[in-house]
Amino acid sequence: MKRLFDAAASGAALLLLAIPLLTLAAVVRLTSPGPALHWSQRVGRHNVLFAMPKFRTMRIDAPQVATHLLENPDRWLTPPGAFLRRTSLDELPQLWSVLVGDMSLVGPRPALFNQDDLVALRTAAGVEALRPGVTGWAQINGRDEVSIPEKVALDAEYLRRQGFWFDLRILAATVLPVVTGKDVTR
Repeated sequence: MKRLFDAAASGAALLLLAIPLLTLAAVVRLTSPGPALHWSQRVGRHNVLFAMPKFRTMRIDAPQVATHLLENPDRWLTPPGAFLRRTSLDELPQLWSVLVGDMSLVGPRPALFNQDDLVALRTAAGVEALRPGVTGWAQINGRDEVSIPEKVALDAEYLRRQGFWFDLRILAATVLPVVTGKDVTR
């Protein structure tokens, strides 16, 4: 049921958002050299790597590490990058990953391919069995402000509590932090 809901909802959202998505892609392309999308190598279900699309918010020569590990990350941002990140509009292309089955609408956020500490803790907690999500329990409980051990504890709690109604609750609770940009550090 979850996979059917994910496919239907992401497909409908991609159709409804087609013009805004194309507009954002044009803005990214026109304001900095490089493609509109950045395909980030992420850790998916059962720790299998997959390519996850996001609107590119960093220059094409930016290091491939988590933003919080960069010294002066603002220097790597494209002109619309800060706005796209603060509003989470850079995440919209992930609806494609949901449609094709690499991601779910709700689940643990996919780790970067080089976030070995996060991957190891999630694996130890059994969380790697879950399909990663566009949003999740950790995102509505602190987003970027949550430490890695706290994030894994929240992901493990989601693993125990997961269900259709819990997912709907998480989706509904995602709206306010996204609209306000609460707990986004870049």
